[in-house]
Amino acid sequence: MGNGDSRVRGIAARAGGWSARHRWAAVGIWVLFVVLAMGLGSAAGRVDVKDSDQLKGETHTAAKIIEDAGIEEPASETVLVQAKDDGLTATDAEFRQAVEAVVKAVEGTGEVTDVTSPYDTRTISEDGRSALVQFDISGDSDTAGERVEPVLKAVEGVQKEHDALRIEEIGGASMMKTFDDAFGDDFQKAEYSAAPVALGILLIAFGALVAAVLPVLLAITAIMATMGLMGVVSHVMPMSDTANSVMLLVGLAVGVDYCLFYLRREREERAAGRDAQTALRIAAATSGRAIVVSGVTVCVAMAGMLFTGLAEFEAMGLASLMVVAVAMIGSVTVLPALLSLLGERVEKGRLPFLRRRSTAGGGGDSRFWTAVLKGVLAKPVVSVVVAAGALLAIAAPALGMKTQQLTLDQEFGDSLPIVQTYNRLNEAFPGGSEPAEVVVKADDINAPEVKSALADFRERAISSGASRGPVEIKLHDAQNIAFVYVPLVGGSDLDKAGASLDRLRDDVRPATLGTVDGVEAPITGQVAGSKDFNDQLAGAVVPVFAFVVIFAFALMLLSFRSLTIALTSIVLNLLSVGAAYGILVAVFQHGWGASLVGAEGVGAIITWLPLFLFVILFGLSMDYHVFVVSRIREARLRGRTTKDAISHGVVTTAGVVTSAAVIMVAVFAIFGTLSMQSMKQMGVGLAAAVLIDATIIRGVLLPAVMALLGERNWYLPKWLHRLPDLTHDEAPEPLAPTARDDEGEPVRV
Repeated sequence: MGNGDSRVRGIAARAGGWSARHRWAAVGIWVLFVVLAMGLGSAAGRVDVKDSDQLKGETHTAAKIIEDAGIEEPASETVLVQAKDDGLTATDAEFRQAVEAVVKAVEGTGEVTDVTSPYDTRTISEDGRSALVQFDISGDSDTAGERVEPVLKAVEGVQKEHDALRIEEIGGASMMKTFDDAFGDDFQKAEYSAAPVALGILLIAFGALVAAVLPVLLAITAIMATMGLMGVVSHVMPMSDTANSVMLLVGLAVGVDYCLFYLRREREERAAGRDAQTALRIAAATSGRAIVVSGVTVCVAMAGMLFTGLAEFEAMGLASLMVVAVAMIGSVTVLPALLSLLGERVEKGRLPFLRRRSTAGGGGDSRFWTAVLKGVLAKPVVSVVVAAGALLAIAAPALGMKTQQLTLDQEFGDSLPIVQTYNRLNEAFPGGSEPAEVVVKADDINAPEVKSALADFRERAISSGASRGPVEIKLHDAQNIAFVYVPLVGGSDLDKAGASLDRLRDDVRPATLGTVDGVEAPITGQVAGSKDFNDQLAGAVVPVFAFVVIFAFALMLLSFRSLTIALTSIVLNLLSVGAAYGILVAVFQHGWGASLVGAEGVGAIITWLPLFLFVILFGLSMDYHVFVVSRIREARLRGRTTKDAISHGVVTTAGVVTSAAVIMVAVFAIFGTLSMQSMKQMGVGLAAAVLIDATIIRGVLLPAVMALLGERNWYLPKWLHRLPDLTHDEAPEPLAPTARDDEGEPVRV
């Protein structure tokens, strides 16, 4: 490198050159690709992840047994009948009349089956003040929420006739309807508002409508194409709604970022006096190449999710990987063609209240970052100590991170009446709202030894202290399967409920059902699912972490041919992720400053979030890193001293990095405004990490560390010189015949 060769080389440069020369062909191919992908996806349909494939372990085994047997578990509902004071008990006549009225009312709707009275099932609390009427909603459990309203109205009618009692319904169907009514459009609104928010910020950044629309248009077409591809791919690896939402988020973020990088450089070169063709060639050879390196790195990070063994994560990883690849390809192919077609018309639609900018995305050098860089480069040691110390302090709370599936009250707070019902039910019947479910499969479920084992299991579940009962058994004679429902001691306290589950699995089951040959008895339910998910995720952390870090390191090493750059890239990214973890724990686990983001401390972080954040952030942060370091390296090759190259690279990229970061922070912050605490955690974690990455990491730590390292930034041991040369594509107008170091020696980069 630095030899003055003016050849344009590399995939990005060649793709950009071809697209600029064959403008209509490039645009036509892209449009055809998007239309074909959507058409194929629509024709193929999307196959979603089955319940039986969601998890491994006993939860998976239980779901598989139920699925193979063809049993459709109905949506179960419960009506809590509870005295408001100490006056009434379940033995009183008024209480009995209320229970009978509930049974009669729900049966009269014609929407329920298998209604049971607490006097038959003994579902009466120890203090006698609470009782449960239980039943199932007829039909498909997935759509039960659409049919439960008449039942809810019937229960409300009984409540009006009995002022001394609380008569409240809760269950899968009623919760589904309540949450759909309260939050059904919540997530969808956030998705739909993301693109307008990004467009608004781009309008301010570019000051022109056409230039602002291009990045959003590319991102949206990349998302549309990926949605089609997801339908085709789902027949090999099932997808999900969650994967679709994550794909939309990632696609919008990288699609806009990549266009910003390209547009900024092309506008900058035009403003410097280059003709349109030369400006495009330089943008293709520099920003185009940075997009390819960044895109491949992000794809590798997303591929890390495929190592979790969790179907939902695998779907999210593959969907994200595909949208990044599509956006990357679109950025280096159709975007140059569009820029070539538009020419100066890219400045059309200029907003009159914004001053004309000399370059898209931010004007010239940033005065703010110029001032910051002056201080950072003057005292790099102090800058590293202060910035790294601050980030380590922010990351410190992460050492005490606790992860778990959030319970209903943790997820939604006390804002909904049904959450209060959930709390009252768990207080009166610990674990009754979310019992463990033992799926017993036998050669003959009615065999004497099996029936005896079931009875022993029911007795020991209570005598062991794992449950206070009542333990309910439902037989499916035709399939030789029994469902055993065990309310766990601990209720909504997942730590205590988890201990009760362990007692069932490790002590009660082996001593009862485990003694009968040919009997399978996996234990599932919400507590079991949470535990199995945690166990699976814990086993995936090391391989995912190792895969992402090692491959990201290798890509950076090949892309910059510098061991130092590769190492510092990994360390800085890990520091950024650690700081994001610290903020999450401080805000959502401990509640420090939670009210500032409209959240509350719930004592835990949702189980899936830490690994998800690591993969997403490690990938997205490489966008900025590759872009900034590429610009620094380019300036160094053109003859600037290392310190000048650092200042030039950071300051000239500050506008586009700031614009991209503001867009991502704004989009992620939208998800931080949603009602569910898990979505708030995701939104705040992503927004905080991107903000830290674009400011403290790229604006302070990166230049300070590189200034301290000097020429060692470009160190590559001789034994690594045989590595493939994937270094920076050279711009066709070298500004200096030979780059020299601070002492005047030729640069070997």
